[in-house]
Amino acid sequence: MSLSDAVNKHISTPSPQLCAVTLLGNLVATPDIRYRANPATAVTEIVLATSSKWLDKSTNKYKEWTSYHHVKVEGELVEQALLHANKGDIILLHGYLSNIKPAATDKNTSLSGIVHANFVQKFSKGYTQAINQVHCSAQLISQPKLMLTEQNKNITQANIVINQHIYNTDKQVWQTISIERAIHAWGKQALYLAEHGNIGDELMLEGKLSYTSGANKDQFIEIKNVHLFKGT
Repeated sequence: MSLSDAVNKHISTPSPQLCAVTLLGNLVATPDIRYRANPATAVTEIVLATSSKWLDKSTNKYKEWTSYHHVKVEGELVEQALLHANKGDIILLHGYLSNIKPAATDKNTSLSGIVHANFVQKFSKGYTQAINQVHCSAQLISQPKLMLTEQNKNITQANIVINQHIYNTDKQVWQTISIERAIHAWGKQALYLAEHGNIGDELMLEGKLSYTSGANKDQFIEIKNVHLFKGT
């Protein structure tokens, strides 16, 4: 490969971006652990439930919403943390978003979005304050759209792409994968994103994983804070 070819390849390769997901919640069911051959590798897909509460100012009552996250776990992590895990156990995990489609529990249900775990720790059954956090850097691939809800609240929606540098355990190589997700911002963050964001801008955001209602359960990121960096 010539020097010019190497430079052009480097320029066209997306720069690695941050994508970190942290979840703390309860196992919805006892893990179904299976083994792949050549080499024998443990693999399972778990569902983790996280709940959040907020005060509904219109009724002055607290409301609660539970999210169900599909998580793929492979290799030693399965045997170290999940071999003796049971329904209701508290699980702490760290991972990243993936293009893998979760296994649908209902033939009429299409699920979109999964977390690939790279750290898992199990605790005994019980109640705990849930954690649902996402930190990522990304690029805007659609123009932010500001809307007004029926409750007269500002919401801005847009689409982002995250270029993640991950290690493929099957092929034993590093790869860059592109993950596209919708983002939702509320209030002041919605106004900021709508007024200043443009296609091609880089952004750093923190928020939580959420899912649309209805059959598809599409995964999106609900923004808590966002920082924009103008594209060149």
